Amino acid sequence: MSNATTKIAVHSLADLKNTTDDAVPNYMHSLKFRQIHTTTDVRLALGYTAVAISGALFYFDWKMGWDVTKPYTLPAVVAYFILNSLFSYWLWWVEAGAIYEGEGKTGKIRIATSTKKHIPIYEVDVTFTPAPASSNPPQTIHIRTPFTRWFTSDGYFVAKPFQQWLASEVPIVGAADPSNVVEEIGRGSETDKVLNATGANAMNILEQLKTAGKPSGGSSRRRKA
Repeated sequence: MSNATTKIAVHSLADLKNTTDDAVPNYMHSLKFRQIHTTTDVRLALGYTAVAISGALFYFDWKMGWDVTKPYTLPAVVAYFILNSLFSYWLWWVEAGAIYEGEGKTGKIRIATSTKKHIPIYEVDVTFTPAPASSNPPQTIHIRTPFTRWFTSDGYFVAKPFQQWLASEVPIVGAADPSNVVEEIGRGSETDKVLNATGANAMNILEQLKTAGKPSGGSSRRRKA
């Protein structure tokens, strides 16, 4: 059965990104990663609390009149603006584009994605901690590639090349899904990696995964995707 199941408008950068973003949790779930919702829950709590305060103030003002609710209006407005400011801070500086946080047998991972205006390149910042997390420091990589790697010309998303790209670029994903690690991925100019000072070990792991399936006997033939 074909993996091409979702058709979008190929000229819509938002559709390209959103469809790809939606594929990340599904793929990670298939690898037995458990999604962590703490960051999202905090954002939702801040947003819903601010809306609840404004809604309650409107309701009581409508039912009881201005004279009764006047003493509560100023504190409610102040609380609303504080919560709304915290919401904006959390969204832009804490979540910062994060679409997935999870934990599996191979470690913890946080994935944040973005695009630049009119440029169909998928930009991904990955922060991960290889297992065991208690004895390994967090590591960060930046990877990027064109959406054409996993979208067909008529707008269908194909899961297999996307999964291969992610498994081949992110060590703990590749460790969880070694069958999708492809040696050729990441060798060309389409993918840029930016590692922090602790990223050397991650790349060693990734190189071992990429070469694990190479034929013996000195053959230089590469694995097929």
